[in-house]
Amino acid sequence: MQNILDPAILFFIFGVFAGAVRSNLEIPPAITKFLSLYLLMALGLKGGFALQKSGLTIDIAKTLSIAVMLAIIVPILGYFFLKKKLNNYDAAAIAATYGSVSAVTFITASQFLDLNQISYGGHMAAAMALMESPAIILAVFLANAAKSNKKGNSLNLLHKSFTDGAQLLLIGAMIVGLFAGSTGERIMAPFSIDLFKGMLAFFLLDMGLMVAKNFKQVLNKPIYVLVYGIFAPPVHALLALIICKIAGVDLGETILLMILSASASYIAVPAALKYALPQANPSLYFGMSLGLTFPINIIIGIPLYTFIAKLF
Repeated sequence: MQNILDPAILFFIFGVFAGAVRSNLEIPPAITKFLSLYLLMALGLKGGFALQKSGLTIDIAKTLSIAVMLAIIVPILGYFFLKKKLNNYDAAAIAATYGSVSAVTFITASQFLDLNQISYGGHMAAAMALMESPAIILAVFLANAAKSNKKGNSLNLLHKSFTDGAQLLLIGAMIVGLFAGSTGERIMAPFSIDLFKGMLAFFLLDMGLMVAKNFKQVLNKPIYVLVYGIFAPPVHALLALIICKIAGVDLGETILLMILSASASYIAVPAALKYALPQANPSLYFGMSLGLTFPINIIIGIPLYTFIAKLF
C-alpha cells in the first residue's frame, strides 16, 4: 500500500487513467527522451558516488557475477518454454525482452528501497547495465537469425548493444561519480538528488500514458503468451532469490536482483530486435513488456518481491 501512495506511483496510475479515458494529455517525445536520459545520468552518478565510498570488494564482484548469470539463464529458460507454442523468432524475441531489464523499474525500485530505508550498494547500477545486453545476443543465436554471416552480424549487434546511448550514459555517469567522489557528490546533489523524485514522477506519468495506449495490444495476445507475461516474472524473481540466498547476498542487493530479473525491457531490447530479429512480431514482445509486465511490477511487484525477500 505504501508503494501505491508514493507520489511517483500515483502519477503513473493517473497517467494510465488519463490514457484510458482518451484524454489529450501528452508529453512531447523530446521531453520524454530528456527525462529518460536525466534519470539514467542521475542514477549513474549516485552509483558512482556510492561505489567510490565502498570500493570494489569480493561481495560486489559476487553480486555482479550473479547479475550476469541471471541475464543468461532467464532468456534461455524463456526461449525453450515459449518455442513449444510460438515460432522460433517470436519465442526468441519475447525471451530476449524478458531476459533483459527495465531501467525505469529499477529506478522506481531503488526509490522504494530508499523510502523504506533498505540499504543497497551503488554497484547495482552496474549490475543493471551488465544485465541488459546478454539476452539480445542469446536470442539471435537461439533463433539462428544471423544466418550465413553469423559472426559479423553478432559482433555488430554486440557493438550496438554496448554503445547504445542510454547505456553508455549510465556507465559514463557512474565513472564520473567514481572519480569525482564526495566533493562531486556535494556539487551535484541539487541535480542528482533534489530533482530526482520529481523527474521520476513526471516520467512515470508519461509511462502511464504509454501503458494505456498499448494495453489493447495485450488483450489480443494468445492465452499462452499472457500466462507467460504474468507468471514468468515472479518465477524469475524467485530464481534470483534462491541464487542470492545460496550466495549470501545482502537484502537490498537481493531485492534489486529479484526486481531486475522480474522486469522486461521495453526500450533498448525492442529497438535492438527490430534490427536483430525483423521476423519477430513487435506488437507481441513490446505490448507484453510495456502493457502487462511493466505496470504489474511498478504497482504490485516491487513491494511483493521486497516482502518475500525479507521473509527469507
